Amino acid sequence: MKISKHAAVTIHYRLSDEQGELIESSFEGEPMVYLHGTENLIPGLESVLEGKTAGEKVDANIPAAQGYGEYHPGLKQEVPVSAFGDIEDIIPGMRFIAETELGQRPVQVTEVKDDVIVVDGNHPLAGQSLNFSVEVIAVREATAEELAHGHIHAEGGCGSHGHDHDHEHGSCGSEKPGCDGNGGCGCH
Repeated sequence: MKISKHAAVTIHYRLSDEQGELIESSFEGEPMVYLHGTENLIPGLESVLEGKTAGEKVDANIPAAQGYGEYHPGLKQEVPVSAFGDIEDIIPGMRFIAETELGQRPVQVTEVKDDVIVVDGNHPLAGQSLNFSVEVIAVREATAEELAHGHIHAEGGCGSHGHDHDHEHGSCGSEKPGCDGNGGCGCH
């Protein structure tokens, strides 16, 4: 079966930056399973995988615009420490969900000053070209339940794998080892 819209796809991947520095890899662990054509991967990678079959290997450079987007300086801002309420020991790298005029948005702490916290609403890989080495492990038809939910369910069906149903993290729950809570490998 070829990869097409609504296919359940299992891949191993290696992701590196423009300098060749490894960002993450699934080859040492479990492969990633995703629902193709439903924005669970970055657009450029999904496009490259379209039409591929199990056993194929693909190397691709994905430009920022087809990855996590361009970097937008306006999404970086200083927020008063008081806005974090009772949260103590805030350090760079921590992630929060911020309420904005456009709704909720994930932000990452980049700097802690005396009276303000600097947060960045850009994805950590925004503005970067990304290099992927992908091996397609399996391609199958998605189940009706998976199509209805817009993501692939882990063994035992939905609910047994800690997925919180906000559909923001694709098929990767943040409880999985090595998962950054952003779904890894291009999940939105």
